[in-house]
Amino acid sequence: MMAIGVSAGLVAGPLPAHGQTPGAPAASAPGAPTYADLATLADASDLVIRAKIRKQTALKPERAPGLAAGFARLYIEADTLALIAGRRAVGAGLAYLVDVPLDARGKVPKLKNREMLLFADAVAGRPGEVQLVAPGAQLAFTPELEARLRPILTELYESSAPPRVIGISDALAVPGTLAGESETQIFLATEDGSPVSITVLRRPGQRVQWGVSWGEIIDSAARPPSPETLRWYRLACALPAQLPSSANLARDPAARRLAAGDYAFVMAQLGPCERRITQAA
Repeated sequence: MMAIGVSAGLVAGPLPAHGQTPGAPAASAPGAPTYADLATLADASDLVIRAKIRKQTALKPERAPGLAAGFARLYIEADTLALIAGRRAVGAGLAYLVDVPLDARGKVPKLKNREMLLFADAVAGRPGEVQLVAPGAQLAFTPELEARLRPILTELYESSAPPRVIGISDALAVPGTLAGESETQIFLATEDGSPVSITVLRRPGQRVQWGVSWGEIIDSAARPPSPETLRWYRLACALPAQLPSSANLARDPAARRLAAGDYAFVMAQLGPCERRITQAA
């Protein structure tokens, strides 16, 4: 169940150097995060926290292994303003590490009193400490950003949330009795084994129809996922660009081409998974 409260807690001592994956910008990024960025961060996090930075301390180089040139690694102490989403409570105070880009003068930016959105996990055995889930997992808070994020979190925490797609199991195209008639079924592999399949129907003189069945029953009336929804994200940001040859069950060359073409059609309909601050898993 989603936790929405904040419990009292203490800020512990300095975090170890592995408090955040080093390398890329965290406090700022080239452009606003995309839907895929926010979904990726939210999906990877146990906690999504709105916090206000109370104190920052720059770590010495020997305590910041892997730090990229032009960045500083900061030990942050912050006040918890709200637990936006999470499966556990958090303390009133937080501590974490974050890599931030130096400013134009080569100085560490001053973040004190700034409000941030944190995508984080709790640190086992260290109450009050959290670990950011990715280099871009600290974002400057704005009401607009929170408004974009909340529908994603609502879908993620629903009992009917779609499973994570990890690849393609099988695909098979079957020509119909009429010229130009065919049906292609693409069965997806999911992290928890839940069945998900894509159906592409072609009928003479009609527009190509396709849809996704999120369950055991393959529904010929299934519809495509709406853009910028969790179901869209599970497909557009997880499926390979092309149908793997090993997944194509058809033996006939024409049927194999049909399956590959229908898969390419689906990917074109889904559109690109645009990212600005995250990377594909």
